[in-house]
Amino acid sequence: MTRQTAPYKSPAKSYRAHRWSRGWATAAVLLLAACSSVPLPPWPGATQQPTTASPTNSATPPGFAPAGPPVEVQVTPIAAASNAPPAPPYGAAVAARFPDPAVVYSTPGLAPGRTSFTSNTELQAWLSNLARQSAQGAGTKAAVLSLGASQRGEPIEALIVTRASSTDAATVLAAARPTVLLIGQQHGNEPAGAEALLVIARELVQGLLQPVLDQINVIIVPRANPDGAAADQRATANGIDMSRDHLLLETPEARALATLARQYRPMVVVDLHEYTVASRYLQKFGAIQRDDALLDYATTADVPEFVTKAAEEWFRQPIVAALKAQSLTSDWYYTTSKDPADKRVSMGGTQPDTERNVEGLANAISLLVKTRGVGIGRLHIQRRVHTDVTAVTSVLDSTVRRAGDLVQLRSYVEREVSAKACNEEAVIEAAPTPGQRNLVMLDPQTGLDRTITVDWNSALQLRTLKSRMRPCGYLLSPASTVAADRLRLLGIPVMQVTEPGTVLGDTYQETASSTGAPQDARGDAADRQPITKVGVSLMRGVVVDAPRGSYYVPVNQPLGSLALAALEPDTPSSYFANHLLDGLQSTVRVMTTPSLTLQDSP
Repeated sequence: MTRQTAPYKSPAKSYRAHRWSRGWATAAVLLLAACSSVPLPPWPGATQQPTTASPTNSATPPGFAPAGPPVEVQVTPIAAASNAPPAPPYGAAVAARFPDPAVVYSTPGLAPGRTSFTSNTELQAWLSNLARQSAQGAGTKAAVLSLGASQRGEPIEALIVTRASSTDAATVLAAARPTVLLIGQQHGNEPAGAEALLVIARELVQGLLQPVLDQINVIIVPRANPDGAAADQRATANGIDMSRDHLLLETPEARALATLARQYRPMVVVDLHEYTVASRYLQKFGAIQRDDALLDYATTADVPEFVTKAAEEWFRQPIVAALKAQSLTSDWYYTTSKDPADKRVSMGGTQPDTERNVEGLANAISLLVKTRGVGIGRLHIQRRVHTDVTAVTSVLDSTVRRAGDLVQLRSYVEREVSAKACNEEAVIEAAPTPGQRNLVMLDPQTGLDRTITVDWNSALQLRTLKSRMRPCGYLLSPASTVAADRLRLLGIPVMQVTEPGTVLGDTYQETASSTGAPQDARGDAADRQPITKVGVSLMRGVVVDAPRGSYYVPVNQPLGSLALAALEPDTPSSYFANHLLDGLQSTVRVMTTPSLTLQDSP
């Protein structure tokens, strides 16, 4: 173990810029200009929208090989959760708005006559066969990564596809190429993403998507929640919604994704979901959601500004254009509460608990794609998969086009976030901005467009609820082992005090306290235990003992904003509010560079 007495500094990184030999356009490299302690790169001009041809009747979508024999997978028929498909929530006029695409996608779960989607066993065989096939060729390497087991013992697996000399994390990172992480089926009752990612995996290994691997690496987790998929239920086996568990890491499923992201440090993350097409909207507005895809990126406090700009200009806008070229519609992701009397419509959540927001705080371009699908069984499944395939292909295209820029952007924002410690204000909690917006939905009888004006909570403009100066780091009590372990899983440096010392810091004083259910845009999060809602004031300039075995979490490092999200106690997502830290006295804000004898925490 190494000892440190100096302040923590992230290791310097050197990167090489790459250009795709097949001639895809690339943007100019970000040139860093001097500005205060961290140079500020000039932002490239507005991204030119790609030209797109009108949809044709071709049976092959752009970027894909002609239909051919699929990877040989032993297809084992399994019993569906229910042999009777759910009744469609709308009639023929609405269904006519969603014709099947010209291309027919092939996976075990999309086979003609199937009443169930790809089983866990079939999915594992699909990935294994692709890895085996890549081993027989030259250049492209594909390997199955074992991420752990679900709560019921099902393997959670990923497929990495790369042209690096090996698929281990150290070799992939040393190649200095952007890695794209694709995640499907965090919610078990949202199958289209998993089926689409099986298609993407096949095309990367043996299809016309292979050339993207000259510039980037791709990791695919087709099914993050195998237990939920087997039971056709949203949550994991213990009832927790893993999609909101990416800061607390209570579930093995969320911990598996965190470990993968920590090891391979993806620059782009895409999370595929589905949304309920009727239900509350039919009840509240007498209308049905229209769009093939709802899109979003990280919208929580303290995501670096340039990460947000890149997500919008380099990725979301091209996705919209790609969908439009395939006659697919899209909008911002939105949802509404379960309360029939509450007609507010909100964009995606602003708390740092989803994969989208946590990866944004980890300085990645983090995208959410939601296709229409929950509650309609296999209805329109080819179109739903086509929507996901189109969106993911656009993301891969954009990553190739911006490969050099993404490497430069990651380097810049890591230094920028690190430099903010000790001397800049941080937004501790933020909320969306209320307003109004017109939504285009569908009339349930005629299938025609219907424009509805709704009260709208916009996450594109956040209101600051709480802010305070960033500390240099946090001192956690020796009993804070669980919190320290979760921080390490996220990739946040955690060091342990080996000799007693003191630090100058701020301590928290409770001003108010209550217990209640955590909230999200849909209302109470019923899957969560009650949280402690606390108000605090700071007692500043306190000399605090740092006993042997206590933990020091530096903030002057690339994941400093993620550390703040976990450790500032007076927010709904914090480790204190969710009982991973015993009390306010467990945490001290260290306000000067500490002179402590530290070692890397095991």
